[in-house]
Amino acid sequence: MNYTGDKPVLLTRDVQAVAVPAGNTVGLPEGTEVVITQALGGTYTLLVPAYGGLFRLASRDGDAIGKEIRPEDADARQTLSAEDLEREVWQILKTCYDPEIPVNIVDLGLIYDMQILPVSEGKSRVQIKMTLTAQGCGMGASIAGDAQNKLLDIPGVQEADVQVVWDPPWTPEKISPEGRTLLGMY
Repeated sequence: MNYTGDKPVLLTRDVQAVAVPAGNTVGLPEGTEVVITQALGGTYTLLVPAYGGLFRLASRDGDAIGKEIRPEDADARQTLSAEDLEREVWQILKTCYDPEIPVNIVDLGLIYDMQILPVSEGKSRVQIKMTLTAQGCGMGASIAGDAQNKLLDIPGVQEADVQVVWDPPWTPEKISPEGRTLLGMY
């Protein structure tokens, strides 16, 4: 679901959320009224009128806004082949979003390089170089951290390093055809 609407929801417990675009973590107490403005990639962007802005809520805290948290499937924890691991890395990166833009970081053209390196028997290190749409974006560390945490959840990934780089500068031409469609750029 991309957009939930403007129906307010009360937090059912205390949560930590990341301010958009500043990137700092803020504690939101139980009973705080929020409006879910975006639900993409397992995270939620919340409008919090009492705090005067937008906040990103992690998927693990989705229950606080009435969303179901899916338990991890034990069968999915098997180590992947090299080909399947690369495919899974790209799929996971497509679940990472800038909370202000409803297009994933892959289709936005923010991923500049991805490497999978062996660490030990059946274990790998994933190295990502990514950029942002604007150098002044305060969410850079949060977006990179979200990607890194999701990569570490992939079976067989022992280490993950996501670096934000600025060369070459990002331009709208880097947006994939799928991203252009989502943004209404024809």
